[in-house]
Amino acid sequence: MGVLFSRTGFMSVIEETQLQGTLLAIEEINAAGGVNGRELVPVVYDPGSESAAFGHYAKRLMIEDNVTTIFGCYTSSSRKAVLPVVERLNGLLWYPTLYEGFEASANVIYTGAAPNQNSVALCRFLIDTYGSRFYFIGSDYIYPRESNRVMRELLKQSGGSVVGEQYLSLRARRQDFLPIIQDLRRTQPDVVFSTVVGEGTVYLYQAYVDAGLDPRTMPIASLTTTEAEIRAMGFDVGEGHITAAPYFQGVGGEANASFVARYKKRYGDDEPTNMCVEAAYFQLYLFAKALGQANTLDTDVLRSMVLGTSFDAPQGHVTIDPSSSHTDLWTRIGKVNRRGQFDVIRESPAPVHADPFLIGYGRAAAR
Repeated sequence: MGVLFSRTGFMSVIEETQLQGTLLAIEEINAAGGVNGRELVPVVYDPGSESAAFGHYAKRLMIEDNVTTIFGCYTSSSRKAVLPVVERLNGLLWYPTLYEGFEASANVIYTGAAPNQNSVALCRFLIDTYGSRFYFIGSDYIYPRESNRVMRELLKQSGGSVVGEQYLSLRARRQDFLPIIQDLRRTQPDVVFSTVVGEGTVYLYQAYVDAGLDPRTMPIASLTTTEAEIRAMGFDVGEGHITAAPYFQGVGGEANASFVARYKKRYGDDEPTNMCVEAAYFQLYLFAKALGQANTLDTDVLRSMVLGTSFDAPQGHVTIDPSSSHTDLWTRIGKVNRRGQFDVIRESPAPVHADPFLIGYGRAAAR
């Protein structure tokens, strides 16, 4: 099995945690006897946060390493680089990251949140709590632009407005955010909606706090800011800001408490879990369950076993939807506390059905 997460470069702040979640699950499955008595053996490459390298290594995995199943990718750009490889060579990519939706491939299993599982609930909460004037800040690639398109539609339906929209390079430095902070002072939005990723997330929040802006009246709300980025920026910097996600380290339940304890035992007490770690972790168990039934890595056989598979993940019960290859996940909204964790302030009563093409979002957003 192939594993593609960046351990170096500007995306390593989050992708290295996904690698850790993947390897922890593999170690646990192997310690319990493997799959049908056989060990899971990862072939790991570091694409170095370069989208083209993801495509290159995916091809190497499938052609030279004889791998048919790959776990990896964070950015949509890297997924888009791997997608034609797995489709052409009939592989199976397991993608453990929230994304912009509006994609369906028989060669991808999507275990991160689609827009109806995070954006819809976040938009409702922000309008109800803070107001309807949003300012968009994103990294300049596929996911932020498409995610902002969805959020703009949700806002329009709710009578809200976008008072500013800015995009920065994935390699943006801290000083690049200063003009945007000045524009925030000028426009005074109710909410800053961030789709900045990687190191840029740290720089945005640090520039915000240095400018004396107040999350109690103008929070940064995000789908991409996790416990990993909060740790990197400083707990005091992140305090009071908002994220919507299927999972936070602070969710209740014995399954999560046990998962957090095992993760910290493996990687250190100061290593937090996050939604990307959790998805990378539970998708290995979904894979192992399906593989045990299929008893083959042949993609066509394995895929048929994967669809409909369920698992009691740290976030709660999750299921691969047979109609879309996406995962039914929980929806939660969290606010960062002084300890660098998220206090869960809203959550769905049950897993939310994956609706990657937002077929039902109009009714959902109008509530």
